[in-house]
Amino acid sequence: MATATQTAQRRAAKTGRGSSSVFKKAVMAISGILMVLFLVAHAIGNLHVFQGAESFNEYSEWLREFGEPALPHRTLLTLIEIGLLVSVVAHMWSAFSLWRQAKRARPVAYVTKKRVQQSYASRTLRWGGVIILLFIIWHLLDMTFGAVNPDGTDSTPYDRLVASFENPFITAFYVLALVLLGMHLRHGIFSAAQTLGQTNKRRERLLNITATTFATGLIALYLVTPVAVALDFVN
Repeated sequence: MATATQTAQRRAAKTGRGSSSVFKKAVMAISGILMVLFLVAHAIGNLHVFQGAESFNEYSEWLREFGEPALPHRTLLTLIEIGLLVSVVAHMWSAFSLWRQAKRARPVAYVTKKRVQQSYASRTLRWGGVIILLFIIWHLLDMTFGAVNPDGTDSTPYDRLVASFENPFITAFYVLALVLLGMHLRHGIFSAAQTLGQTNKRRERLLNITATTFATGLIALYLVTPVAVALDFVN
């Protein structure tokens, strides 16, 4: 009597472009660059607050009225929001996908975890990303829509900004999120340059200094506003 032996087939590895770690790292790098450009533009726009309430409110309204009457109301702002949303989703997808791919490649954890050349920012990158995502949601509900703002939905953008930063709990959360964002940026800029092939051992130190300086400067630019409100320079 013949006995048939059935051998379990291994799941074939995906070979499509979307499953390639190189492609995913490129998506993460490019989406990160787009978000950095948005952060720079947003930080510069925030400086209008030092020109007074009228200037800041006019800037906010300009973003909504740009292109009128040739373009519908809020066209520019909607395009920015869509582009930012796509970048955030692509960034999160690539990050989670790469993490899951690494876990599958190494199902059994190492007995000893090596921390050589691994910064605190890189070890906490995923948790920092979650906190930043929660901050973005809160920031939109607070500053853009006014749903959770102390001054409510009927206030002006300038009034919402001042009302938020006069609250010490909101300001503390804002500062915490910005510090985590700065760490995320420093590590992300360095990793993006490596992914796009713009670094080597000789340039590594210079790139590290550049990434740290850029991230620190950008976060300092964002922190200027809450500090100015706290010191009553903006009221």
